[in-house]
Amino acid sequence: MGPDGARANHGPQLPWCGPAYRAALMHVALVHIKHAASGGVEAYLTNLARFLAQAGHTVSIICYAHAEPPHPAVRFVRLRPFNLGGAWKMWAFAKAVERHLAETRYDVVYGLGKTWSQDVIRLGGGCHQTYLDLAGDAERRFLHPPGGGWLKNRTALAIESRSLSAGAYRRVITNSAMVKRDVCARHHVPPDLVTVIHNGVDLERFHPRLRDSDGAALRRACGFGPEHQVILFLGSGYARKGLDLVLDAFPAVLARRPGARLLVVGYDSAQAAYQARTQRAGVAQAVCFLGGRRDVPACYAAADLYVLPTRYDPFANSTIEALASGLPVITSDANGGAEVISEAQAGTIIPYAELSARFSAEMQAWTTDERLREGRAAARRCATPHALVSKLQQAEAVLHGLSRAVESSSKAPDSAGAKQGSGH
Repeated sequence: MGPDGARANHGPQLPWCGPAYRAALMHVALVHIKHAASGGVEAYLTNLARFLAQAGHTVSIICYAHAEPPHPAVRFVRLRPFNLGGAWKMWAFAKAVERHLAETRYDVVYGLGKTWSQDVIRLGGGCHQTYLDLAGDAERRFLHPPGGGWLKNRTALAIESRSLSAGAYRRVITNSAMVKRDVCARHHVPPDLVTVIHNGVDLERFHPRLRDSDGAALRRACGFGPEHQVILFLGSGYARKGLDLVLDAFPAVLARRPGARLLVVGYDSAQAAYQARTQRAGVAQAVCFLGGRRDVPACYAAADLYVLPTRYDPFANSTIEALASGLPVITSDANGGAEVISEAQAGTIIPYAELSARFSAEMQAWTTDERLREGRAAARRCATPHALVSKLQQAEAVLHGLSRAVESSSKAPDSAGAKQGSGH
């Protein structure tokens, strides 16, 4: 999330579920190793903490490190266990959370990944083994030597397995049906204990009206004019997101549509290697690399088409942001965000196994002005049912239900058999 004055006014005032909930305020613990100003999980944590605090709930964020509080009433509980290296830090934090919750009472504990002590766990990052199977090889080819990250991956898998073992949770939230199917198959989680809540989007922040203002200004800054057709790729972690497939396909797109331009946004330590790839392909003059940006809405507003041939994304936020901005989307079915592309005119979803074979042809097929015009309105319609506030309301309802269940179980005579380690 960019600054946008959020630190000064602690974000927008969000509507919530209404007076019926005032009699059932909760003390909610939100657990994640890092609270920061950027990142998909971090943005969800910030938005949910602010929303719950504005609704009157008591909110504690249990973390190892944090940025500015998302709301004046949100408190941080910093757990800083001794550790050496990423894998040890991950495990040590999970153990510290377990100890803290054994000593501290909360009405409901919501884990956002890589801990095993919670009432409800959200798999915003999907199943780690699926990520390794679908995207791990591509990332290692571009970034790491063979065997790189072995211990950290083993630790992440062990924590995930423990967090999803029978009795370790009361409910699982996934951000796509794709991840729900995966977690049920991999970890034998009963489907009726999994709730799908798609990621939401700020429909005012991401809006087609920015096309004539912020979008036009960014196009000019990149050397793109109104006569150009701008294709946007946006995402950090180029290998997993499939930028190599975009760059391989772009020469054919440019040959068919000389006015096509490619805009690449997002941080990657290997950016120079990707830029060199455009030089070798002879298309560098038509490609603009901007690196990481905070003016993300302007990036969508500067484009005509969004492409994300991702190898694995439980739900790429950029999918719903692009749709809300009026951009048709080409993506893969390994992106849970593809589930919100509910109209054929709004984009194309390519099966994972056919990405390499079909991606170039699909990009070329979207180079007609008529198809893009039709796609803009359809894209916005797809995004409209997924307003951010509605998703936060759904999460609050799940936490409220879990809080009541925890309270009931703590009063029951046989409550000794309840989930251990949650501190209830």
